Amino acid sequence: LGLLTFLPMEEVRRLGALEGAKINEAKDVLAYEVTKIVHGEEEAKKAQTAAKAMFVSGGATDDAPTFEYETAKLEEGIDILSMLVDSKLCTTRSDARRMVQQGGVSVNGEKVSAIDAVFTKKDFDDKERLLLKKGKKKFCQIKEK
Repeated sequence: LGLLTFLPMEEVRRLGALEGAKINEAKDVLAYEVTKIVHGEEEAKKAQTAAKAMFVSGGATDDAPTFEYETAKLEEGIDILSMLVDSKLCTTRSDARRMVQQGGVSVNGEKVSAIDAVFTKKDFDDKERLLLKKGKKKFCQIKEK
């Protein structure tokens, strides 16, 4: 905190003394402050809101990372492996296949276990999106262009 932020040293010492579950407060402050320095205060607030929505309440906000597909592509259906690669949650189809087979992928809160699963606009939630999640911390919302 002292090296990476412009926080007063008194606050750095207070956050550095936190232990156990309270250490997450220091992590939150560090993430916000570094993001603010690198990307600006507005982007830091967006990232903080999206992270809290995803990790505290379990859902993504409109500030969450988004990937859009054309309407025609959504009507024909998009396989889960393509969605993972297109959204950049996975780097390759084999990486995506491994994640699905290991049970690390969910769509709208439901685990995806079939590597040939296909999703269309009919699978969108009430916010007109699919919430694609890889593991516990990486997610992307899929929307119509």
